[in-house]
Amino acid sequence: MNYLKKYFFKKQKQYISILSVILLSSCSSMESLKFWGNGDIDLDEPRPLVSFTNKLNTSVDWSMKFNGENTLGNFIPAFSGDSIFASDNTGSIKSIDIKSGNINWEIETNFLSSGTAAGFGVLVASDVDGNVIAFDQKDGSKIWMTNVKGEVLAPAAIDAKFIIVKTGSGDLMALDKNDGEIKWSYRSKLPTLTIRGSSSPVIFENQIYATFDNGRLGVFQIDSGFPVWDGAISYVSGASELENIIDADSSPVIDSGLVFATNYQGNLNIFDIAQKRSVWTSEVSSFYSPVVLRGIMGVVESDSLIKSFSMKSFEESWSTDEYSNRLLSNPVSFNGYLIVGDLEGYLHIIDPLSGKTISRKKISKKPIMSLISRSNNFYAIDQGFSLYSISI
Repeated sequence: MNYLKKYFFKKQKQYISILSVILLSSCSSMESLKFWGNGDIDLDEPRPLVSFTNKLNTSVDWSMKFNGENTLGNFIPAFSGDSIFASDNTGSIKSIDIKSGNINWEIETNFLSSGTAAGFGVLVASDVDGNVIAFDQKDGSKIWMTNVKGEVLAPAAIDAKFIIVKTGSGDLMALDKNDGEIKWSYRSKLPTLTIRGSSSPVIFENQIYATFDNGRLGVFQIDSGFPVWDGAISYVSGASELENIIDADSSPVIDSGLVFATNYQGNLNIFDIAQKRSVWTSEVSSFYSPVVLRGIMGVVESDSLIKSFSMKSFEESWSTDEYSNRLLSNPVSFNGYLIVGDLEGYLHIIDPLSGKTISRKKISKKPIMSLISRSNNFYAIDQGFSLYSISI
């Protein structure tokens, strides 16, 4: 696959070709999309890696190969107790011992549209036919299945009573955790053009925080679905439909009474929960949630520029184009470090206070699509559905 195809393959939630843009109504020229310039394709190559002084030892404790191809990067594993639950788009779901990497149990189901979610004794997956399926975490036995009339392209959120899912068509739904009955639903207004991908809703203090393809953040009562408040992450400002794609395909981050949200061709926006409004914004185009650690907020932009902002003043602390066009994965915080993966299978460990790379390790021959941080290890999933457990 040539570089241009890789570039579009990994964009929009990263990763797929521009052909995966969903045309929800009339077709439109691609001339003005920001991937292109003056009608010419931008063929900038990935920035070559620069040398550095290694200060950490990074090791792969175990790895496991799944089937299929992880094109959207939305097959995120879930955790519960001593188990990690992972799946692939062919319908294989495995419960894995988090320390040894041994398989506890595995099942085969229909082709899946996104990764798993776990909580309160259940495991939730969604298939390509719009079915949300709940399994018992102990043995993988099916508890119930409910059709929500739309693909769920991101893992669900789970609490003691409800399973919250968001479909690719913009519907937010609450399903009863015990039997799968749909308790309420909310339909967002979709723009004319959107990108295939979605974000997971977040449950916080009996409210649901969700970002939508119209570039807005919405907050809802979990019991009733009643909208509590909402706000624009950014507004459309382009001259064409393609310039006005402002999908929010990253989940909101909640920290210290604030909500952090990003969208593509839009903003990094901070909302105050008490005031129910935006209190700070910066022009940032990103497919990923920001990371808050060690007094800074880090964000990976859609061109793989990395920026950080002070959590006290929200002024920019540092930025680096060292990984420009390397199609970086989502950033994670682990042991006080900022970690990203890239298109050549490298992990880059960055000091969040200086922006300097302090360690690097190649773990795969394929692009790293997703990173997840969890207790003593962090985990990487590549484009070929290999799962890696990594320690520092």
